[in-house]
Amino acid sequence: MIEIRDERPTDLSAREQLLDTCFGPARFLKASERLREGRLPANGLALTAELSGRVVGTVRLWHVEAGLGRPALLLGPLAVDPSLRGHGLGSTLMWASIGRARALGHSAIVLMGDAPYYARFGFSGDLMTGLSMPGPFERARFLGLNLRKGALDGASGILSASGTLEEAACPERLDARRQAA
Repeated sequence: MIEIRDERPTDLSAREQLLDTCFGPARFLKASERLREGRLPANGLALTAELSGRVVGTVRLWHVEAGLGRPALLLGPLAVDPSLRGHGLGSTLMWASIGRARALGHSAIVLMGDAPYYARFGFSGDLMTGLSMPGPFERARFLGLNLRKGALDGASGILSASGTLEEAACPERLDARRQAA
């Protein structure tokens, strides 16, 4: 049975391996990575899927500003072990992360991803028309979800990172991440 649980520091190496398997080295070149780089995920919003003691899925949400003074969360990356794709684990992780973000009082989630896949969770490009990513990005893949009514309505500007810096919060975690990479 697959367990969805909070990410643990001991998951870091297996998580990085899973992300390498799913996305390869190109994952470090994405605009979304610039917003996550050197930061910690939002508190309580780093989830791991585990099967028989093995990390088989991951999703994290990160603090960002969706234009001036509009807090939001950036979702990603979402990854599922290739041997388990098509069995609903990605959807389970998505619903768990959305539900957790809503329960923690967050107002909106944004992401870069496949619009038809993420539409089933309520994400839409319509909310993102006034917003941009730092650096090059594909407009059709830039999606948002209001967790609170109107949270992204009229938002404009460039997404910027606003979460806790990893070095300030936990220097040993940063060292472990560098070693895993």
